[in-house]
Amino acid sequence: MQRASMKHLIDILRAEHHLESNGYKALLECDDDSVVAYLHEQAREVAQGVFARGIFVRGLVELTNVCRNDCYYCGIRNSNTALERYMLTTEQVLQSCQQGYELGFRTFVLQGGELPRDKAQWLVELVSEIRQRWSDCAITLSLGEWPREVYVALRKAGADRYLLRHESHNAEHYAKLHPAEMSLENRLQCLTWLKELGYQVGTGIMTGSPWQSLDNIVEDIEFIERFKPQMIGLGPFVPQHDTPLGKFATGSAELTCRLYSIFRLMFPNALIPSTTALNTIDVKGRIKGIMAGANVVMPNLSPANVRGNYALYDGKAITNAEAAEGIEQLETQLSTIGYHIDWGRGDHKQCTIHNA
Repeated sequence: MQRASMKHLIDILRAEHHLESNGYKALLECDDDSVVAYLHEQAREVAQGVFARGIFVRGLVELTNVCRNDCYYCGIRNSNTALERYMLTTEQVLQSCQQGYELGFRTFVLQGGELPRDKAQWLVELVSEIRQRWSDCAITLSLGEWPREVYVALRKAGADRYLLRHESHNAEHYAKLHPAEMSLENRLQCLTWLKELGYQVGTGIMTGSPWQSLDNIVEDIEFIERFKPQMIGLGPFVPQHDTPLGKFATGSAELTCRLYSIFRLMFPNALIPSTTALNTIDVKGRIKGIMAGANVVMPNLSPANVRGNYALYDGKAITNAEAAEGIEQLETQLSTIGYHIDWGRGDHKQCTIHNA
């Protein structure tokens, strides 16, 4: 497809927030640097039109690296015996949130492996305590698949948002990344429940995961387009040496940024993080993501002595501007490209629980 035609596709996506399947695939396949630059430029303009030059910061608290699942790509998978396991106490989590609040954070992201079912009540009580102590803050959860009643309880306790990446909308590809007891059907059911319950919901994929084709990615784009999430989490696949997929190649920073731009043009108001995984494989990854239309970063608030054990993948960035104590360094990085930290919650709307 000629350069003018490719740029016209991007203009259509910006104006109509939609392309046909072959249009998305053409953007993913395009090897014309000027077209890719135009894609990023258009996405950046759209993001600035909605959010100006502010980048939202979220305080990330990694609750635990204990996980009941055994995903083939993940370093905290249940069968990884080389990993030193930890689980933060309630007091450690609250201390992390207090530190974040004093720094200016007004959204806390509680992330962790999928805990045993009997820990659900602890999670509900933890969310309730955070809500009571910091009523002006948003609470985002990224804690995996749970029965519907647990999502109901967490929502009632005060959780605002939930991030659950679907990882792949192609069942055959999904099965290559996960053990047989996990199913794409259940993952999608959980996402449906979360939306029904009034959460601001996020989903997404790993770019460049093993066996992923461009057709798979187009299928993911079209699922996300239909699902209409408020948050879109995308990061490159980064191998972890103690997993069955540890010898596969790292995903592409360039493809990840291209998808940031596509989703920004599709969803101008979405919260799209420039992820730690992207910054892990490219020292300028965070900035490249923002210049491609991302508008969120998530510095780590977890206690410093456990950050290295939340080993989702090799080489995970946990210091400097990736850490809460490096917030001034982050502000300096953003200022070099004309951006600044936005300490707001970044809500699109206030959600109330329904259909419980």
